[in-house]
This record gives sequence, structure tokens and C-alpha cells, in this order.
Amino acid sequence: MSLQTGQAGRGWEGVGRVDIDGKGFCSGALISEDLVLTATHCLFDKDGTLIAANRFHFLAGLRTGRAESYRDVRRSVAHPAYILRNGRKCTEAVPLDLALLELSQPIRTSKVAPFPIYGDAGRADELAVVSYACDRDTAPSLQDLCGVIGVQDEIVNMDCDADFGASGAPVLEVRNGIAEVVSVISAMAKLEDQPVSISPDLGAAFDDLMTHFIESATAWSGGGQQVITPGERTDTGAKFVQPWALERRLQAPQI
Repeated sequence: MSLQTGQAGRGWEGVGRVDIDGKGFCSGALISEDLVLTATHCLFDKDGTLIAANRFHFLAGLRTGRAESYRDVRRSVAHPAYILRNGRKCTEAVPLDLALLELSQPIRTSKVAPFPIYGDAGRADELAVVSYACDRDTAPSLQDLCGVIGVQDEIVNMDCDADFGASGAPVLEVRNGIAEVVSVISAMAKLEDQPVSISPDLGAAFDDLMTHFIESATAWSGGGQQVITPGERTDTGAKFVQPWALERRLQAPQI
């Protein structure tokens, strides 16, 4: 369902498009007044280098060319254990495909509320995804009937339909009228010829990311990008990369 009108998009304004100068865009969700949760692979350029923080911009609640709030990014932090191998994310990297963008100024408006975090996507029967994508880049879309196929090695397999640009989009569970972030979209793939999306189960990975974010706060200066992740830095792109096989039955589509 497209969220092009103010009424349809009410309550989802904390989801925004993450624009990357000269690169494209991902999706992200506000989780505090000045922090956006997205996917780690969005932080890498085509040549494998870490993208400078000042190339990112967060457009909260962007709809038909207008954002509820627009913020530059002063710092971007990737999960410290994120790994790339041979130019692609490896299976072990999926549970770590989490990153934080620290905004240049907090977003303090009643129209844009941060989402709480709840790290247990596997317990939910149905989830929702709010995202921007290549064919709907001016307004977000809500998919509110995503089913959890299964959780394996801290990787959540869902029957959500994802497309380029939806990387980092929040996966949400709505409980008692409150939407909580339980994961982010990491990649798309196929399970027995059916399209699926795969995401990290937040849990300990999110705790480790927050710890790294706090500890690395003194390791950067003046809005520069100083947080470096270990492992080989090869071509990942800023949107979805070619998905990889989670297991023999999970086959990557041709894109």
C-alpha cells in the first residue's frame, strides 16, 4: 500500500529515505531523535570504500517531494564485525548488516516519532515493512502482511517483497498499536522460486552495534567518517547487492 497521502502515512513518518550523494538511496528508520537505523552495506561505495558521512542525508517521512524533516549526517557507524568476502556479503554477515547514522541535528517534532527497538523478529507471525524502492522513490510503501518463514542462524527469512532501494528499511511488529523495529531489510533472494527477503535478527548484534557506536564517539573529528569495519572491502553498492545462497534451496535471482 502506497503511503502518498498524509492520512495514509500517519505514524510512519519516522521512516525515511537515506540519500547518498552520487550513489542512490537506501531506506532507514529513526530510532531516537538523532539516530537512524539502516543496513551496513549501504555505507560502502562501489569501489569498496566506506562512504563519507557527509554524503548521506535523511529525509524523514518523504512524500511526493516533501520531507517532514531533512537532516544531514555527521557520523555513520557500521557493525564492527561485518564481513565481506569475494565482493559479496557472506552468509555470516547477514546477522550483522546493521548500521547507525548520527544526524547533524536531532529531529524534534511531534510529526516524526522514533520507533522503539525490539530484537525478536522470530517470535512474530506477521510483520510489516515500510520502505522506499526504485519504482516508488518519492513515497514509502507499506507491506503489512509479511510472514516469517523461519529463523536460522540469526537470519530471518520472510515472504516480504523487496526491491532495490529498500535496503535498511525497518521490519516492524505492531503490538498494542505500537510499531516496534525488529529487523531491517538486508537483501532479496528466492526460496524455491518464490521471492523472499532476508534480514538480521537484532538481538545481540544491535547491542554490539550500540556499544561500538558509543565507544567510537571519540575516534572521529569534525563530521568526518572515521569508523572502519574489518574485513575485505569490495563492491557492495549502496542498494541491494546480488543476494547469496543461504542454503541450497535459497537461490539468487538474476538481476
